[in-house]
Amino acid sequence: MIVAAVAFVGTHFLMSHPLRAGMVRALGERGFLGVYSLVSLATLIWLALAYRAAPMEPLWWAPSDPLSIVATVVMLAASVLLMGSLLGNPALPTGGKAAAVPAEASGVFAITRHPMMWAFALWAAVHLAVYPVAPNAVVTIAIGVLALVGAAMQDRKKARAQPDSWPTWQSRTSFWPFAAIAAGRARFGGFRPHDLAGGVVIWLAATWAHGPLSGWAAGIWRWM
Repeated sequence: MIVAAVAFVGTHFLMSHPLRAGMVRALGERGFLGVYSLVSLATLIWLALAYRAAPMEPLWWAPSDPLSIVATVVMLAASVLLMGSLLGNPALPTGGKAAAVPAEASGVFAITRHPMMWAFALWAAVHLAVYPVAPNAVVTIAIGVLALVGAAMQDRKKARAQPDSWPTWQSRTSFWPFAAIAAGRARFGGFRPHDLAGGVVIWLAATWAHGPLSGWAAGIWRWM
């Protein structure tokens, strides 16, 4: 599992950063995306198969109701961050074109300029907390490292590619959640309808699906 996890995370970093330019020159943008997707899928399947083959073992600690309540609330916040990141996010890939930077940070972007990556990191932390076994630790730590280290590397790449706009966006926002708000560089609020409504819908749907897919009730369904 560790080897599969290193391959999954490492190939993402290599293809997204040091190898990207050469691969795009050799394969073209579409060819690069095809190879990137194929390698990502192959290493993810490898990790999933290794996870399924791992032996069962006792939990490191017993998840309690208070922990489940915290996990439920954190996953709702992660769902809002994820949905809010899908529209108007200058951190998303743009195919080599300069991304439009908002005039001010609001909604999920006031919380962090990397709401999608933090949604994945929060998912990883919650799932390790509520299912603390070694195989799950390997998977969740891999996802957390991929999300947060990837976000930091993305900042550096964007700053090189967009020296006129990305440093300005960095000055208005923060990598760490709520740091820009605490520093007075951004104001909490300004969430769009799809941020909140979409976040609640995906949170309800994903936690409901957790039961039939894994056999473990999650979210509010744990108490229903």
